Amino acid sequence: MRPISFLPVLALCTAGALALGGCSKQPAQTVARANPFAAPSTLPLQAPMFDKIKDSDYAPAFDEGMKQQQAEMDAIAADKAAPTFDNTIGAMEKSGRMLDRVSNTFFAVQQANTNPTIDKVQTDYAPKLAAHQDSIYLNPKLFARVKTLYDQRATLKLDPEQTELLTIYYRQFIHAGANLSDADKAKLREFNKRDASLEAAFQQKLVAATKAGALVLDDKAQLAGLSPDQIATAANEAKTRKLDGKFVIPLQNTTQQPLLLSLGDRAVRQKLFEARWTATEKGDKKDTRATISELAQLRAQKAALLGYPDYASYALYDQMALNPQTVEKFLNQLVPATGRKIAEESKLVQAAIDQEGTHFDLKPWDWERYAEKVRKAKYDLDEDQLKPYFELNAVLQNGVFYAANQLYGITFKERHDIPVYQPDVRVFDVFDKDGSLLGMMYFDYFKRDNKSGGAWMSNFVIQSKMLGTKPVIYNVANFTKPAPGQPVLLSFDDVTTMFHEFGHALHGLFASQTYPTTSGTNVARDFVEFPSQFNEHWALYPQVLKHYAVNVKTHETIPQALVDKIKKSQTWGQGYALGELLAASQLDMQWHALKPTDPRQDVDAFETKALADTHTDFPNVPTRYRSSYFLHIWANGYAAGYYAYQWTVMLDDDSYDWFEKHGGMTRANGQRFRDLILSKGHTMEYAPMFRAFYGKDPDTGPMLKDRGLIPQ
Repeated sequence: MRPISFLPVLALCTAGALALGGCSKQPAQTVARANPFAAPSTLPLQAPMFDKIKDSDYAPAFDEGMKQQQAEMDAIAADKAAPTFDNTIGAMEKSGRMLDRVSNTFFAVQQANTNPTIDKVQTDYAPKLAAHQDSIYLNPKLFARVKTLYDQRATLKLDPEQTELLTIYYRQFIHAGANLSDADKAKLREFNKRDASLEAAFQQKLVAATKAGALVLDDKAQLAGLSPDQIATAANEAKTRKLDGKFVIPLQNTTQQPLLLSLGDRAVRQKLFEARWTATEKGDKKDTRATISELAQLRAQKAALLGYPDYASYALYDQMALNPQTVEKFLNQLVPATGRKIAEESKLVQAAIDQEGTHFDLKPWDWERYAEKVRKAKYDLDEDQLKPYFELNAVLQNGVFYAANQLYGITFKERHDIPVYQPDVRVFDVFDKDGSLLGMMYFDYFKRDNKSGGAWMSNFVIQSKMLGTKPVIYNVANFTKPAPGQPVLLSFDDVTTMFHEFGHALHGLFASQTYPTTSGTNVARDFVEFPSQFNEHWALYPQVLKHYAVNVKTHETIPQALVDKIKKSQTWGQGYALGELLAASQLDMQWHALKPTDPRQDVDAFETKALADTHTDFPNVPTRYRSSYFLHIWANGYAAGYYAYQWTVMLDDDSYDWFEKHGGMTRANGQRFRDLILSKGHTMEYAPMFRAFYGKDPDTGPMLKDRGLIPQ
């Protein structure tokens, strides 16, 4: 849910310079008029004015935005007129416009292009924003108006979206502590302030530790197995760090690192693996363990204060799964088949090691390299053979955009007149099937040291008929930028990431709601990944693949023989892939199953026990994220929610199975999916929404078959 005015208090801010000293001496109205967030942007669709925004603008904009919304909320609460939907819920939806503008822009820049000044604002404003949210949800007069409407909802003649919105507000007030005593509300405010500060601290430590943990090598010979372009990139990375003559391999925020696939020197592979494994556990100021140990305990105590046995129960109240028991049942269904598949894969990987003539026991840092050798031997498929067919711009325009056009009729046109926050960012207008402007898209694809790891989507501007706004959306990833003049060649995993994040974008672009809270991707965590993972299927759909997979040198379309190899190889490695995700999902659930009376945990010992107890300590298959660098759950709003990625795989495989049984990629099928899923936002409950499309409740059959975990 949109927390009334500013989208995430999940990954609370990081932003510009604290120029508050000078600004705070000006009259408030002068500050508001001078600030680029004071009024809606004059750019098309109210896109952020990055040519005018300075780091020093964020802090005063947050101050003024919170002040304005507080006054708006106080006026609603003090209204002597009897509560109506419009003068209470509608008025709340209209509140906080300035705070929305600064928040949406700030969170985007903080995640993708941070700096020390921005980090300082994040540290300062995380607790202030948490306190501001509490001032709204813990306002007894405001809650009384919402409760009155909720109790009268059967007689209010509301449309379905309004009914759902009223329910969302009522539940959120309860969930945020509206029924607590004044003393307990005071405790909750302190919990929320501390939580926000800890999340901000974790994120900053993680970014700093990931940058500092990059592997530095002295000898080019240590890079044996890498391509000339990869070696040049490592050399350029060293130069940017003033380490001329050396080579630097930056870390990705997952346990496995991309170059483990290619590095021939086993000792270097181990160093790279361990660099990530221990980057946030050095016992220095960047070590995240004390932060997360306190955060886990704090969350358990907060849940208890609100009447829940643990934080997982608290967090899941509005999800499709609804409770931890359902999540555990779902995850446990997947473990046996995954374990069997991992055992089969391990034997083949070890055999590939032995075939090279020098025996050593398989370790996690060997897996990617020798799994690829098995793939080549078993399927005659070489990732380096594939990459020339996956040039970034071709994938984007002839693949991602083309699939969206074939399914939904939308088109795209790049524009160069919109200011961006970093020179590599590209901007496109998006037009609907009737030629009308649907929204705008930003793409920021290249890795930077000041960018959080992973890939994501969010909105600069959210769609709302009430506010008269259309969606302005961004996709961010962390692809390696090649040396100057070289083409951007992607792995097939990177290609899948592009389709995935654009699936989120479609969910936002097709939003058609009156109210911002119910719009687009403002849905449960275990539903929001459904459209994105469903969109991944089109990356390998024959009609789409042959449209974008053209050799960058020969200009030949990818041959059918190679396509067949890709398809046949898709089930290879699925044991490993699901195993690392199940381990991470269970780590998340176990951390958030702690009781309020439990002491702060030794992070390493807790992690070992959690994986063993859930039977997800699969041999040589490390968790995708260790606790100490698990950004999703400690700062990005996925606490007790990482299972959602696999839950929504179930939903997306069910849906793709439906498409295959009803004619595949057709405009009619695309329109049906748009109408029943992509354009619904949070205007109804998720289970009936899914049933309306699929025809029945979700099941794991298509998921297990698609991944080769059970016979086709």
